Amino acid sequence: MAKLEAKDSQLEALIQLKDQRHDMLEEKISRLELALKVQRETNSESALLKTEKEIGRQVAGKSAMPRTCQDARSADPSLSSGMYWIDPDGQGVGDAPIQVYCDMASGSTSVLHDSESPMDVGHCTDPGCYSRAVNYSATSRQMSALVELSNECHQSIKYDCYFAIFEFDNIAYSWWNDKNGNEKYFWAGMNTDVHTCQCGIDGNCVEASTKCNCDSSAPVQLVDDGVIADKSVLPITRLNFGRTQLASSSGVHTLGRFECTGQVTVSGMATSCLDLWRIGHTLSGLYSVVGTNMVESVYCDFTKIPSDVGFQKWIGYVDVKSSPTYFYVQKNSNFNTTNTPIPFEISKLNVGNAMNLASGKFTAPRAGTYYFSFTGLVSFPVIASGEVYLGVELLLNDAAVGLGTTDEANTINSQLTPFTFHSTLHLNLGDQIWLRIKHMTPGAYLHDTPNWQGTHFTGWILEEDIVNSL
Repeated sequence: MAKLEAKDSQLEALIQLKDQRHDMLEEKISRLELALKVQRETNSESALLKTEKEIGRQVAGKSAMPRTCQDARSADPSLSSGMYWIDPDGQGVGDAPIQVYCDMASGSTSVLHDSESPMDVGHCTDPGCYSRAVNYSATSRQMSALVELSNECHQSIKYDCYFAIFEFDNIAYSWWNDKNGNEKYFWAGMNTDVHTCQCGIDGNCVEASTKCNCDSSAPVQLVDDGVIADKSVLPITRLNFGRTQLASSSGVHTLGRFECTGQVTVSGMATSCLDLWRIGHTLSGLYSVVGTNMVESVYCDFTKIPSDVGFQKWIGYVDVKSSPTYFYVQKNSNFNTTNTPIPFEISKLNVGNAMNLASGKFTAPRAGTYYFSFTGLVSFPVIASGEVYLGVELLLNDAAVGLGTTDEANTINSQLTPFTFHSTLHLNLGDQIWLRIKHMTPGAYLHDTPNWQGTHFTGWILEEDIVNSL
């Protein structure tokens, strides 16, 4: 009995090894077919094909390798459609250039694969019992880079079916795998979570209760033909079909090329490493980019592509100001008028000329965060008993945003008392800041002479909303 079990184990191992070798052989045949397919395309368009020698000259720096067919067409509008070399992940970095088909009429880039011809899935029972890997003429990195560069990418898929159901009784028998290997059950459009086909989107399936024609049990030849347009999950890497066990069942799949059109344009200044990469930067390092309001510093690792972890690392903010703005002004005379802007007579600094001494008003030359500080020296009259006070108010466009007050009791003749307050505010272009005496007891006033200079006002821009100045 033990010898029989041992022989069974050996037999199972041999069968498993045979299956593995069969799978390996199938993959090698598929890759060979793909290579021959590319070669046939190349031979048929030999007059248009960029040769290896030409690539060598491009890499040597005599001309730039195009990253997409759109690039190639823009560089030479006279080019005809055909097979070309492109390098989506950037010349001199990452993977080697790839061969693609360029439709110069539309500027589209098509990546070939080994499953473009109609293929019969045969007969089997279980979900996904037929499974075919899709091998492309480009690496996954280069295709991911192509996606990031393109406005739109899509891939068509067609399934001719006869008693070959996608989904039955809430059991999925057929699906495809996205670029990350995740199972997907939609066969058209952008819906990545719900099982559907183009007829389900259009509402014209042969059975109103189904989302795909092939989900129908009608004994007729049917077809589901759609275009997957969600570029975040493309290209399709594997096709899986099942429930074709009947002798009369049939299923034939046809998968279109992975095709991308248009090119994402970067207008204005770069806002990220992705923008810099799309522009054509390939040297890793620190870069300044435009953030929401300020310039930011980021580290870009251009040995990676945008979808890779670590492609961009945020470092911090860059203190950039379109022009400096700061002032320090003083009074040299007494002042005791309430509810009117406090003027100043002496300017120690007024870089940017945003502070008007005569009117006492500061006008923000650009949006940003500002800091202000006021110090006042108050002269109080003699009072034997009771309290005396004086308060200065900070205003933003005639609305009070701060108040500083000092008070004394039992003061002596010409008693001087200092007080100060500070404020940090966000201002928009043209906003005005000024000071006024809010309240005071009779006989009190802001004291200053050319020799004292005890009442003064200062301010500067801390952070500019630089995005408004670009």
